[in-house]
Amino acid sequence: MSEQPVLLPYTDPAFVADPFPLYRRLREEGPVRRAVLAGGVEAWLVTRHEDGLAALSDSRLSSDVRDASDPRLMRQLPSTERESMVSNMLRTDPPDHTRLRRLVSKAFTARRVAQMRPRIQEIADRLVDGLLPAGRAELVEDFALPLPVTVISELLGVPVDDRHAFQRWTDDILLRRAEMPDPAVVDAAWQRMRAYLTGLVAQKRARAGDDVLSALIAARDEEQRLDEDELIAMVFLLLVAGYITTVNLIGSGVAALLAHPDQLALLRDDPELLPGAIEEFLRYDGPVSPGIARFAREDVEIAGVPVPRGATVLIASAIADRDPSRFPDPDRLDIARRDNAHLAFGHGIHYCLGAPLARLEGQIAIGTVLRRLPDLVLAVPPEELDWRLGGLRGPTRLPVTFTAADGHRAGPPRGGPEEGAGAAGEAQGREAPRSAPGEVAPFGTG
Repeated sequence: MSEQPVLLPYTDPAFVADPFPLYRRLREEGPVRRAVLAGGVEAWLVTRHEDGLAALSDSRLSSDVRDASDPRLMRQLPSTERESMVSNMLRTDPPDHTRLRRLVSKAFTARRVAQMRPRIQEIADRLVDGLLPAGRAELVEDFALPLPVTVISELLGVPVDDRHAFQRWTDDILLRRAEMPDPAVVDAAWQRMRAYLTGLVAQKRARAGDDVLSALIAARDEEQRLDEDELIAMVFLLLVAGYITTVNLIGSGVAALLAHPDQLALLRDDPELLPGAIEEFLRYDGPVSPGIARFAREDVEIAGVPVPRGATVLIASAIADRDPSRFPDPDRLDIARRDNAHLAFGHGIHYCLGAPLARLEGQIAIGTVLRRLPDLVLAVPPEELDWRLGGLRGPTRLPVTFTAADGHRAGPPRGGPEEGAGAAGEAQGREAPRSAPGEVAPFGTG
């Protein structure tokens, strides 16, 4: 292993568009590799699948950022809300994690999620209905974003009309450029988000509904199983995590198919391959990149490499999921791949709670696009797509053309890819989401 940490080049457009050549090199250099992330934070990357699997179940590696020795990690959180922001189940360990996860786990079981299929399909079809007349769309803004936002909003009992506001605040809180975030911007966004969530909780207390948020409030007020800070942190986590990675799964999945016409044709010809295709999209170019962060509670050894107490350990799922010792021909997109035990959803007690919902939304979204948008192609060259810098990975925009409902084939957008994109969103009076690429502070998912 090289003594000098490698700097992940977030300012290099080539790396942002395709980080996998560098990821491959890092994996080949050794199982654990020091790297400098955005904002100058140093992490120990676990680059191989077997080691990543073990690390995600290692109790010596904490999910609590307060166990990190690098003070910059805490400074990336809103200054006035640092304790409450680390009290959600993503950033806690047992016994608190066990208690918090149990409160919401019933809402995300595979059986409960399967019952949502008709409603998710209805939402997907309604969105596509709005796209069909134009013969072109900006598929992130017009489809991949509003679908999971609508689903999680209905599940939690959050007014869908409020989504533009909480998307803006989420961007300011979580999305990062290569430099450190502006603390004033982060603090202001969290204060607005907290005020919104506090008001929403008050509304639900006055008039409870048949939704997850009402159930959480009952657990807070009647059973005393979580405090007010934990309640707000839980709602924030479920709301944001409930849509942001699924947007990237849908966008990256469609982009991968459009870049691999043979795989697109195979899936169109055999829709039964769709569940396996979703797993391949998650492995091939998953929504979390480079991976999932943990913090060493003590001096540990990972794959024979000593890692000091307090170090940030990044289980690099995006690198490990292309490990040739685990996946044959790992850089090839193969939607028929059978043995596909990727790490995109984590592993162990922090395995992604929303995995069944994300899988179902991905299947319905991509299946509906392929079934109802004939002759689908990118409206710009693949190299012109913009991608998020890291942390959360996916295309920020995905302009496409297809044969419209009247049989008309839209030509290339005049004046470049921006003109004509987002036509369905504009027709429905929707505000375009902010699309500045960034990096999520490396706390990971799980």
